Amino acid sequence: MNTTSSPSPSTALVLGGGGSSGNAWLLGVVAGLFDAGLDVTGADLTIGTSAGATAAAQFSGSSPSELFAATVDAPAPSAVRGATEPTDGAGGTGTARPPSAISHLERLRGIIAASADIVDMRRRIGASAIAAGAGSSGSSDVATARWRETVAARFPGHEWPAHRTVRLTAVDAESGEPVIFDRESGVELVDAVAASCAGGGFAYRIGDRRYLDGGYRSNPDNADLAAGYARVLVLSPLGGDSLFPAEWGQRLDRQVDALRAAGSRVETVVPRVGSEHLFGANAMNPALRPLAAGIGYEQGSRLAPALSDLWD
Repeated sequence: MNTTSSPSPSTALVLGGGGSSGNAWLLGVVAGLFDAGLDVTGADLTIGTSAGATAAAQFSGSSPSELFAATVDAPAPSAVRGATEPTDGAGGTGTARPPSAISHLERLRGIIAASADIVDMRRRIGASAIAAGAGSSGSSDVATARWRETVAARFPGHEWPAHRTVRLTAVDAESGEPVIFDRESGVELVDAVAASCAGGGFAYRIGDRRYLDGGYRSNPDNADLAAGYARVLVLSPLGGDSLFPAEWGQRLDRQVDALRAAGSRVETVVPRVGSEHLFGANAMNPALRPLAAGIGYEQGSRLAPALSDLWD
């Protein structure tokens, strides 16, 4: 029996990073829960990182059922777009394998190996991203404008939710410091999502600052931000996996243990065994989105009764 004093009654939904297929899986899980009678989109706190930041914004403007239907009914793409878009966050195991993604992953592994700790790693990857965007005059601004347009098209409602708290993670590319965006931060929702998804060695500009993917903050999930909430549901497309060394103490299981030790009830959902090929190395392949969403929906539908005990 846990004798630690419990946080005040409240719910937190953690939406982790995981690329295009990870986003689809998140939409599927939440839709499966929703259609089975459990709506987790009304959580007191929603934490979104990278693909999870996109999902958090999508849930702000559409119902889970609508988002799921649009994902599984989407026409098959003519080509994988990973070569021209930022890849998913650094905390994960990788993304699609166009040449740019391969070189980014190799560069990231080298930076991690050379870094003393996660703070040092953030500074190094930030410097690398800024240098990569300084190749020609105005190139960083052009990349930012294009990425903002891409992100804005992913969800219709561009206003922060007024009646619940949504926090999206990012990292300041210049200082290496973690950044949390919410409706009080003075940053538009589209920009916050775009910054949280700015992986692949790309630094997204907001005003005079540049930002990196929220997966660089800690791991692709950042579940530690749910501290103080009594009931926490973590949806982790990458299954808590991370490129960061275990000795850095940033793994999802460590964060979940800390939440539980502080009195929170925590449940974690990861993609089912046998679906690993949809994530990680293939996470930026949009052709995998319908299948990933379907797997997520089945899991959400099946887990709804057990998770209702947590949520209610």
